[in-house]
Amino acid sequence: MATSSILTSVKITGPKKIESFIKALDASADDSKRDPSAPVSCQMTNIDEIRRLMSKRVR
Repeated sequence: MATSSILTSVKITGPKKIESFIKALDASADDSKRDPSAPVSCQMTNIDEIRRLMSKRVR
């Protein structure tokens, strides 16, 4: 998501529109869990594997 869309000023007029906006914010906060789009691989803890991976990036 672009930062400009997050920082956009919003002008809400009318009590019903304000109430529905607040309900939408509450609903999005309650449904904050998301499934990753790609499977998460295991963490690397072996220092030699990490060095080998990082050396590939330098080339």
